[in-house]
Amino acid sequence: MEAKILPACPVETTLTLISDKWKVLIIRDLLPGTKRFGELKKSIGSVSQKVLTSQLRQMEENGLLVRTVFPEVPPRVEYTLTELGQSLKPVLDAMWNWGEEYKTKNA
Repeated sequence: MEAKILPACPVETTLTLISDKWKVLIIRDLLPGTKRFGELKKSIGSVSQKVLTSQLRQMEENGLLVRTVFPEVPPRVEYTLTELGQSLKPVLDAMWNWGEEYKTKNA
C-alpha cells in the first residue's frame, strides 16, 4: 500500500475515512459481523448499487473492510470489517448516544 498524505488534524483524518454518510452506515451494519452485498443494500436502504459499490471499494482501499469473493456461480461476495474498521465502534457508539440525546431533547 502506498503511503497516503493525511491531514495534520486527527478529526479531519477520521472524517477523510468515514465522511460519507453511507460509509458510516456500512460500518454500523458490519459491526455485528460479515454481510453480503445484497444484505448491506437492503439494510442501508436508499443507496444506489453504484454508490454502495464505490463506497465499499474506497473502504477496502483504506483498510476498513475486507471483500471476499467465493468462486461460485453466481459469485458470492462478502464484506467484513477489519480490526481497523472494528476500532471505529466507539466513534459510532458516541454518534448513537449523541443522536439519542438530541432526539430526546428536541422531540
